[in-house]
Amino acid sequence: MFGLGGLSLAQLLRLEAQAGVGRSAKAIINLHLDGGPSQYETIDPKIEAPIEIRGPFGPIETSVPGIRISELMPQVAALADRFVFIRSLVGSDGQHNAFQCQSGFTEKDLSSFGGRPALGSAVAKLLGRPDDPAPAFVDLMQGRGQVRNSARPGFLGPSYRPFRPDISSMFARELEAGMKGELARRGSEHTLSLTLNSQLTRTRLTDRRSLRTELDRVRRELDNSGMMEAMDQFDRQAVGILTSGRLAEALDLTREDAAVLARYTAAGSARGKQSSTSEGTTAPQKLLLARRLIEAGVRVVSVSISDFDTHSDNFPRMQNLVPIVDHALATLTSDLRERGLADDVLIIAWGEFGRTPKVNSSGGRDHWPKLSPCILTGGGLRGGQVIGQTDRLGAEPRSRPVTYKDIFRTLYRHLGIDARQITINDPQGRPQYLLDDGEIPHELGLS
Repeated sequence: MFGLGGLSLAQLLRLEAQAGVGRSAKAIINLHLDGGPSQYETIDPKIEAPIEIRGPFGPIETSVPGIRISELMPQVAALADRFVFIRSLVGSDGQHNAFQCQSGFTEKDLSSFGGRPALGSAVAKLLGRPDDPAPAFVDLMQGRGQVRNSARPGFLGPSYRPFRPDISSMFARELEAGMKGELARRGSEHTLSLTLNSQLTRTRLTDRRSLRTELDRVRRELDNSGMMEAMDQFDRQAVGILTSGRLAEALDLTREDAAVLARYTAAGSARGKQSSTSEGTTAPQKLLLARRLIEAGVRVVSVSISDFDTHSDNFPRMQNLVPIVDHALATLTSDLRERGLADDVLIIAWGEFGRTPKVNSSGGRDHWPKLSPCILTGGGLRGGQVIGQTDRLGAEPRSRPVTYKDIFRTLYRHLGIDARQITINDPQGRPQYLLDDGEIPHELGLS
């Protein structure tokens, strides 16, 4: 075990080298299926359940004998040998946000100290450096107001918040009135300019930063919490990112080949029903952005596709939305393999909970924290398998429950970090393990 609160940069670099991490190309794309995806219409169709539970969509065979998933995901089915389907994810705290899918913890954990940090923020603390041309953590999530604020640095403080560019002009995702109010109450810090003001040259930027550093020197010397030093590091990195331009270029899809953009666009279809809060056929291009960011040096990218909160019209809405996710996952998986990045990039797709077996009077499925679906691919995982089984109604796990912290132990491990051994000091100076629980599922072939 070793803590990181009092390490010098030289010591940290030595530890990273010993752990085999350093400046490796390992990265994570965390896809949040905003609203809570239905297990029935994705990876756990229940043909044996009554029609009022299983719905109108049947299972289809995949490329792996014995594995069947929803007929709404034919492209993923064709690549099933590359995917891990976890049908028994348990432990959701039922909150309608992405916080647990960002950290493994509930929002209440260590809330008096600011809460637990998102994985990306912890990675920025451990592996990010002031001279990096791209931030360690970029958050592209667009979902409901709560989701937009889920990727938080927690007790690590603002220096390790994600870079959160505003992509609303690229991907329209209209918010419901209540969500708009919620987002407004949270303030405007969910956006970040990625280009220099035309009146602010690199020279002026450097001069102003030098002046600020001098003015802050006395305060920094008096600061016992380390926050000023951390803010200086964030400031240095922010300047480097703005002046290098790599991040802005990665987010500029006009630089991408038209054929690639077309590849990341789902086929237009009149099937089903697109709700006012659901994504359209260009949503897979969010994963193209994520891939471009990873190639620019980002370690963790969070992205979302909405809207799985189907309290009404579940079946026509899933008929419209699930094929978009199917196309996005299959395209990204194939693209990364073609680029030689399949083992370097681990992709996870999941949500805050599953959906109820019972269909309500509005034809919808409600929140179901007892069980959630989860899909993994890439990262050198042993694909072509299902982990966990559910009961006949798809309501509860029958075998092999997997927790959110199990998944995060896996994600950290992919990045070369043993989350049960490494600690980071909280604001009181007490060491906190990155994870206080969780085991890597042995089926994945990583432990």
